[in-house]
Amino acid sequence: MSQLRITEIFHSLQGESTLTGLPTVFVRLTGCPLRCVYCDTEYAFNGGSKHTLDNIIDEISSYNCSRVCVTGGEPLAQPECLELLERLCDAGFEVSLETSGAMDVAAVDNRVIKVMDYKTPASGEMEKNRYENFYFMDSKDQVKFVICDRNDYDWARMKIAELAMTEKAQVLISPSHQQVAPADLAQWILDDGLDVRMQIQLHKVLWGEKQGV
Repeated sequence: MSQLRITEIFHSLQGESTLTGLPTVFVRLTGCPLRCVYCDTEYAFNGGSKHTLDNIIDEISSYNCSRVCVTGGEPLAQPECLELLERLCDAGFEVSLETSGAMDVAAVDNRVIKVMDYKTPASGEMEKNRYENFYFMDSKDQVKFVICDRNDYDWARMKIAELAMTEKAQVLISPSHQQVAPADLAQWILDDGLDVRMQIQLHKVLWGEKQGV
């Protein structure tokens, strides 16, 4: 029977993506092959406990919520994640997947909303981006860039244009708050007329930086 190593399952408001503010059940899988300098979920790198897919779905269902976000760590680092995504869709949930741009998304169920985080130069993990992943995205999916400095912003702007991202998927840009003032990033976007959605992490505004939110 398929199992996944899980760090936590919790009910909260979606803090990012175009679903921001909507009640959502989060399934945080354990483990990640990347080590981004701004990572805020290092606690999910190790540990966790194994759960069968049946047990995971039963716990999700107990919250009486129609939306599920599978996140990490890096959820696709566990191959059984693909089966979980498919089963959640079959069960009628609206499912989103938060994944890096470093993992192959070709086999992800087409019903899943993919939120794919391409890594910028200052993240320390840019070399692991799989740009071919973009060709498996469609209009419901979202490409995300976390910006640490002006160079990151200029690089993201170049990639958005190079791959004509806004013509196929929705593009999200977020500040790494430790390094870029949100107002500065907002002004860069306005000055350049970028057709992107800027976002900040709503859950941190509400509850601070802690687990289970």
